[in-house]
Amino acid sequence: QLALYVVLYSPLQMAADLPENYEHQPAFQFIRDVAVDWDTTRVLAGKIGDYVIVARRERNGPSWFLGAITDEEARSFDIPLSFLTPGRAYVAEIYADGPGANWLTNPLPVTISRQRVTAGSRLHIALAPGGGQAVRIRPAR
Repeated sequence: QLALYVVLYSPLQMAADLPENYEHQPAFQFIRDVAVDWDTTRVLAGKIGDYVIVARRERNGPSWFLGAITDEEARSFDIPLSFLTPGRAYVAEIYADGPGANWLTNPLPVTISRQRVTAGSRLHIALAPGGGQAVRIRPAR
């Protein structure tokens, strides 16, 4: 679900549940951070009806957000990050399908990780059946 905040454009984003259901949920940080308007949009990979990977740069800001979704088939990709500014270091905050995730039988597991990336890096994306991945890429401090 987090990836849809990036894949589907809407300047009005919302979390459609009771606020207390989001308390103590580490993945909610992505919803707090995700931009609602974009300067740049790039479709990095896709096949209609099967999967799509979209990167968007926040309007008037340095951060990029990446959303990847798939149908009921599990998929893996190694996505080049050549859209990032060359010579600059970034941190990718990755919200990925957790162990055993499956849209039908186990839709909730999420794994959160961070890694340093540059324009020369490739980001490995592993999507569970019916799953997705959301990534915030921000300049490293």
